[in-house]
Amino acid sequence: MKFVDEASIHITAGKGGDGSASFRREKYIQYGGPDGGDGGHGGSVFLEGDSGLNTLVDFRHRRIYKAQNGVQGKGQEKYGKKGEDIYIRVPLGTVVTDGLNEVALGDVLEHGQHLLVARGGRGGLGNVHFKSSTNRAPRKFTPGQAGEDIQLHLEMKVLADIGLLGFPNAGKSTLISTVSAARPKVADYPFTTLYPNLGVVRVGIDSSFVIADVPGLIEGAAEGAGLGVQFLKHLQRTRLLLHLVDIAPLDEMPPEHAVRKLEQELVNFDSSLGEKPRWLVFTKTDVLDRVEAEKITTRVVKDLNWTAPWFMISSVTRSGTDDLVQSVGRALDEMKELELEQQEQRRPDIG
Repeated sequence: MKFVDEASIHITAGKGGDGSASFRREKYIQYGGPDGGDGGHGGSVFLEGDSGLNTLVDFRHRRIYKAQNGVQGKGQEKYGKKGEDIYIRVPLGTVVTDGLNEVALGDVLEHGQHLLVARGGRGGLGNVHFKSSTNRAPRKFTPGQAGEDIQLHLEMKVLADIGLLGFPNAGKSTLISTVSAARPKVADYPFTTLYPNLGVVRVGIDSSFVIADVPGLIEGAAEGAGLGVQFLKHLQRTRLLLHLVDIAPLDEMPPEHAVRKLEQELVNFDSSLGEKPRWLVFTKTDVLDRVEAEKITTRVVKDLNWTAPWFMISSVTRSGTDDLVQSVGRALDEMKELELEQQEQRRPDIG
């Protein structure tokens, strides 16, 4: 299935049904009073989170959605039927924006979550509402109101705990295929990953986290070079970034230079990405002997003045991958506990 992470659609809620201007007509009742019922409300439009979807590709084929109109009211105080609501399924992580004024309308983050994007018009009032002691035969009624009409911009940002970051051929796809059941394309040339891949990593019997592998970045990605500008946004919702760097790159760029260049791309795209927790992971250590690999990593860490955790791994031999996974699992548990504590502190004290 083709991966599509942005789409624009046109949404129209249903129009409310008109009220009725009807009068009671029965045998032996000469002057029946007003009995016009109200019109039914128009149907509303909701977006519904669906964990089974991972792309917005369906909206490339259908871009216009319209809810059902309400039915007009009738005599004998019969109210018109309400128009049916429609529910449009979207993948989790979808950001919804008004396409005209670029106002954020909400995020769809949970399976089954409903986000109202266009409210149906109210049904009109029948003439039964306008009778009074001075106007016993009102012919007044009100028409149904139009439903909301809106152009929506949908943008999907993958929901993952961990984001893998690195230049092309840094070993991201190999790592995610090693520690999870995900099977991205792996080859010995750059840009084998053309869209984000998600994998679930098991840490224990009842513990796991989601890891995201995005296409490799190149210098100038934040300005649109390569595929990076399309997929850097998918790292914005992660809790922790793993910065993968090839310990012995084919282009002979020193690892510390690669780290600095990618750091700058993060900041250029979104300053908050530069502030996100980031660990350094040296990959492909199996191509060097242990002493040489440790010598390079020690030099790089010192040159970068790196204070965050760092690891040496080989996804091919699985050396160091278990230690990395366990460390990530512990860090995520600590982050979640801290978030819960902060939520408790912000909760108002009711006493």
